[in-house]
Amino acid sequence: MSTEETGVASDLHNNGGPEIVHSEKPQSLDEKYYSIDDEALGFMQTQTGIEDPDELKKHIVSIQAEAYAIYPYPCIRRFAFLSLKLGRLPAYQELIALGKSRKDAVLLDIGCCFGNDLRKAVSDGYPIENCIASDLHPEYWTLGHKLFKSTQESFPVPFIPGDVFDPKHIETVPPFYSPPDIPLPELSTLTSLNPLRGHVSAIHASAFFHLFDEEKQLKIAKTLAGLLSPEPGSMILGEHSGLPEKGLRQETPGAVVHYGRVFPMFCHGPASWKEMWDGQVFKKGTVKVDVVLTVRKDQGALSGIDAGRTYNRLTWSVTRL
Repeated sequence: MSTEETGVASDLHNNGGPEIVHSEKPQSLDEKYYSIDDEALGFMQTQTGIEDPDELKKHIVSIQAEAYAIYPYPCIRRFAFLSLKLGRLPAYQELIALGKSRKDAVLLDIGCCFGNDLRKAVSDGYPIENCIASDLHPEYWTLGHKLFKSTQESFPVPFIPGDVFDPKHIETVPPFYSPPDIPLPELSTLTSLNPLRGHVSAIHASAFFHLFDEEKQLKIAKTLAGLLSPEPGSMILGEHSGLPEKGLRQETPGAVVHYGRVFPMFCHGPASWKEMWDGQVFKKGTVKVDVVLTVRKDQGALSGIDAGRTYNRLTWSVTRL
């Protein structure tokens, strides 16, 4: 998992994240936070084969409990995995069109959790043979098969576990401005993402960047840029917490919350996010950066307190020209 939303794993300290001080216990699960809209309901019914909404809820809640026992991420507590993030991004239709029109258009979902977003893309026509997933925690990918009642044979997307800061998993290299010399490998043979340098047509990274400070966000951006194909139209897209102008969020919700403890969260604003990609990560003028700041309401599951307070989200895409 990308340690989605505002959940922070204890091992993030070793992986370049903030140092965490544990409290006694995580917040308990509460079914009152279960919420699924019509689109997500239809998707889950189709994917799982469970038509009855009550039975589907029981199934989802049982998987939620298993996942929360592995690590108590707030995104799992508040059922954020039902939100179909990728499918609701403004650049999603461009992504699907890219997958249908470009030969061997590899789509990487980094911080994939249960694989919901890749399954959505595949259901909308993205070629499954060109999809690959990666996450720090392989247990969540296994639970994804249980959630969707699939197997590695029925949903044969390769999964590569690893830490984005580990060069054995993804080494940071400069972006490619011409096609790579090494041909695209068979995705099923990969044990790291390094052989994909310069070959990935699209990368989805939602609820991920905001877990790290400004320096490490730049590091991640450069690392992902080194995987991206130089072909025009290749893209990186996602969403995460933001601010009108870059800085630290101290308030709750909006800081990194772990076991009820609050830690400052660095957030980019639209201008700084655009400047990072167009000039610091890629040569200036070689990418188009679309970014929008939106305001959302916390229902209380995010922070455990102050339900109804608002927070900001950056929704974005970076497309090669």
